[in-house]
Amino acid sequence: MGFEIVRLDHVQLAMPPGLEAQAEAFYAGVLGLERVPKPPPLAVRGGCWFRHGDVAVHLGVEEDFRPARKAHPAFVVHDLAALQARCEEAGVAVRPNPDAEAGRGAYVDDPFGNRIELIAD
Repeated sequence: MGFEIVRLDHVQLAMPPGLEAQAEAFYAGVLGLERVPKPPPLAVRGGCWFRHGDVAVHLGVEEDFRPARKAHPAFVVHDLAALQARCEEAGVAVRPNPDAEAGRGAYVDDPFGNRIELIAD
């Protein structure tokens, strides 16, 4: 073929306009990702970007926003139980993944209703 895809750069999710503070509270405050600056030409559009190591999530503003309830990013987590406890302390509902071995997977929703899968490493 002459080419190969070598890694995933980021996942983009949608969010409603003007709710960047809620995004930061969840993605940085609960999940522990760092908010990183968007390039100036993109920053004027709103939304926000988060990163931790090779994991990157971009949240882009959609005027007619509808949450992604089926499509989702899946994060591999060291100490899933600790993150689940942190989510619950922050008022984020944690749902066990019925298709995973007990204690090995869960789902949460971001503040906008986008589904996030959490997988124990």
